Amino acid sequence: MENRGEENVTVLATSVRSRPTETVPIAEVVFAVRDLAVAYSGNVAVESISMDVRARQITALIGPSGCGKSTYLRCLNRMNDLVPGATVSGPRPTALQRAALWDEVKDKLKKSAYALSGGQQQRLCIARALAVEPDVLLMDEPCSALDPIATARIEDLMIDLKREFTIVIVTHNMQQAARVSDMTAFLTTDVDESGRRVGRLVEYDQTDRMFTNPADPRTEGYITGRFG
Repeated sequence: MENRGEENVTVLATSVRSRPTETVPIAEVVFAVRDLAVAYSGNVAVESISMDVRARQITALIGPSGCGKSTYLRCLNRMNDLVPGATVSGPRPTALQRAALWDEVKDKLKKSAYALSGGQQQRLCIARALAVEPDVLLMDEPCSALDPIATARIEDLMIDLKREFTIVIVTHNMQQAARVSDMTAFLTTDVDESGRRVGRLVEYDQTDRMFTNPADPRTEGYITGRFG
């Protein structure tokens, strides 16, 4: 439980196990989440989320604002736990190279990062993450507010990085989810018995199947822009 000012964040229930299914390609399970629920100050934000995130794939989390995508992402990174302060080293040249940024900044290492373009700043953030040699990269709207060219650079980078890393992204860009992800999870909000809105997982499947033949009509409605 994490104290955030006046709010308490509670992970109500999680269990971890590996169970391959027909819709998930055979690969190592990095995160196997069962019946995840998270509450803020006793108010349930998400509940009943069960899904496997597999190694060296890009998993996209899509859904309307407020459905719990970022909350779920923080659970994968244990950011909703009470964690003592930690220090992170700055990016090494190798990290900048892996983030496809070294050639653009090697002569500017002493200058402020604010002088970089938006796309370069995003790749610098990725480089900082790579510097600590993670197993998983968690990205919350990595291309928000970027132009199409910078977005394409980030997407190409993600596709290159999945050779080494498992990647989970939150995105509101349906075209981006279709272009880069192997798996897609669609979350939305339902009204519980007390009248409160709660985020729930609707569907989780291979991206190609999700975007061409979704199993739930709510998924099709969101992907095609009829709601959300």
